[in-house]
Amino acid sequence: MAVQSKGSTESFIKVPEIKFAKLFINGKFVDSISSKTFETIDPRTEEVIARVAEGDKEDVDLAVKAARSAFDHGPWPRVPGCERGRIMLRFAELIEQNVEELAALDAGKLFGMGKAIDIPLAPKTLRYYAGAADKIHGKTLKMSSNLQGYTLRQPIGVVGLIIPWNYPTGILFSPALAAGCTMVVKPAEQTPLSALYYAHLDKLAGVPDGVINVITGYGPTAGAAISSHMDIDKVSFTGSTEVGRLVMQAAAKSNLKPVSLELGGKNPLIVFDDADIETAANLGEICVASSRIFVQEGIYDDFAKKLAEKTKNWVVGDPFDPSASQGPQVDKKQYDKILSYIDHGKRGGAILLRGGKAMGDKGYYIEPTIFGDLKDDMTIAKDENLGLVDEAIKRANATRYGLAAGIVTNDLNVANTVSRSIRAGVIWINCYIASDQDCPYGGYKMSGFGRDLGLEAIDQYLQVKAVVTPIYNSFWLWLNQNQRVFGSMIFLTL
Repeated sequence: MAVQSKGSTESFIKVPEIKFAKLFINGKFVDSISSKTFETIDPRTEEVIARVAEGDKEDVDLAVKAARSAFDHGPWPRVPGCERGRIMLRFAELIEQNVEELAALDAGKLFGMGKAIDIPLAPKTLRYYAGAADKIHGKTLKMSSNLQGYTLRQPIGVVGLIIPWNYPTGILFSPALAAGCTMVVKPAEQTPLSALYYAHLDKLAGVPDGVINVITGYGPTAGAAISSHMDIDKVSFTGSTEVGRLVMQAAAKSNLKPVSLELGGKNPLIVFDDADIETAANLGEICVASSRIFVQEGIYDDFAKKLAEKTKNWVVGDPFDPSASQGPQVDKKQYDKILSYIDHGKRGGAILLRGGKAMGDKGYYIEPTIFGDLKDDMTIAKDENLGLVDEAIKRANATRYGLAAGIVTNDLNVANTVSRSIRAGVIWINCYIASDQDCPYGGYKMSGFGRDLGLEAIDQYLQVKAVVTPIYNSFWLWLNQNQRVFGSMIFLTL
């Protein structure tokens, strides 16, 4: 494993000129009311990239006012779904035209991965939901003989989106747009720049003013103001379980607004002894940074050896270096947190197989780290950051989280049994982190509730309204209004 030297880091610097660092409210970039700013730090060098406007409660109030007006009086909820879809398609085109610049704005992400995977996720998601925008229909209800009814599926209103630093692009493009909602977005303070750039592109695409508003700032101020705002109709939060609790409490104490939460995960990968070791080690390499791997005893030693070999040439370095496999942590707080978990693992009796140290003299770099012989009660095994089928299920479920899990086996019966028994929102069989826009994603237990992606996600941004009219009474009302002409004839017929 290696980290790029200071000289190499400088040679790969490609951070573009920062064009947008102000709040985006009602179609305009504006300073915060307080004129306060905060620093955005380059995690490669620990140097300041830009100073960004620091939004507070008063700025959230202005953004909500703009979103409320755009929803109550503007065209976005009222135009045909196909027109919303057309604008979303234009938005997708503009993102594709600016992929390289956008990929350079997300702190610590590998530039090649952002350019090839993360940023292209945005136009794919926009196109998926653009196609759904004109297919939001209600139902005709079969009611009693003298009643007719139908349902309308209408946009829920103003939505607050609080998005994380690890996937700031994918989560921003919620189906709320397709549903006809307006939005107030708070990106993570570690990654505010890409959200502001997207705001610029949404304006160029023709999204009406006030539909998308972006407030950059901190969770305890701007985020809390969104969660508790009486004029926001729904909040979607992605982040830690601890903060998710606070968001839910604030929403309940204000106007009982519905909340969707995608929270922490400690995702297990279960490798059974009939699995191909090479395939299993490749999947283990994908999830090694943040998850648990349970390996059946018969192949444990071979698997551990193969996984350690695969990470031996893992390059930790500048995310703009094409040869880098891993960049720096997003900020000092996350860097210190991961190092503390590594220390917990060492002191708790887990066997360090690979890595375990900070790297370099500048930047938030940490070696890829693998522990073996973990016990289920160890902090490193429980917090977000190996037998028989029943034991594998029990140990995989021995966590407060339930976001996702992976199973590696050639036995269809084992795959079916385990996938139905693990309490998680997504189960991958002989693959890992494999998905697309049609696959709903979300968690069980303390990993939250609600679903991102898939058509299921649109339901979170819609209200169902039932409309009922009497048939029998309508006939007699018509008869009373026309009885001079038709009354005698009808009664003679009867």
